[in-house]
Amino acid sequence: MRTRSVLPLIGSLCLTASAATIGQIDTFTTGTQNWIAPDPGNPNPPATALGGPGGALDSYLQLVANGEVGPGSRLTVLNPAQWTGDFLAAGIGAIAMDVRNFGPSDVFLRLLFEHMTAPFTPPVDLALSGNFILVPAGTDWTHIVFPIDPGNLLALIGTSSGALSGVTTMRIFSNPAPVFGGPENGPPAIQVQLGVDNIQAVPEPRTILLIGAGLIGVLLRRRWTMLT
Repeated sequence: MRTRSVLPLIGSLCLTASAATIGQIDTFTTGTQNWIAPDPGNPNPPATALGGPGGALDSYLQLVANGEVGPGSRLTVLNPAQWTGDFLAAGIGAIAMDVRNFGPSDVFLRLLFEHMTAPFTPPVDLALSGNFILVPAGTDWTHIVFPIDPGNLLALIGTSSGALSGVTTMRIFSNPAPVFGGPENGPPAIQVQLGVDNIQAVPEPRTILLIGAGLIGVLLRRRWTMLT
């Protein structure tokens, strides 16, 4: 059977990409929302399923890795469409999402940001999460947050700031080691089924806490004024 390369699809999505903004969210109610497998011929490409964190009718993105050899053996998915642009200028300090590990393997999730100056060319900047988020096998829906300021990313090519200021592709993948790319440094094969939902661009977590503390202060002052 003839397989179709994913590269033309990535190129066309890059040409129609829109810049990411604070608050944007992928809920997967309208399909996979441009999340694609990087390896052509993947026998289990990203798909939507029901039973997300919102209940039995809540759609989520289902990712499957078979742990074998070749396409589909690794847990990795990318988006070269709406998750692009200047994340630093947009004030995006973190990426939040809900995840569920259906098993049978633990997952070591990381994000990767790639900056290409033209489609089908090597990246000039490439940076990934310095620390993984462990999602043990069998865990129910869990809310996780990746801080993505330059200090929390490890640049493998160029700089973290360069990758964040010109994102052409954002990737979610599993690797216990902070490496990516090449036969010796690629993510290891893994057998797992992972659910992902509500991928959202949010401010830096510290900013969220400060905003929350400020709102609580305002509410307390209003309540005190009403009482007096």
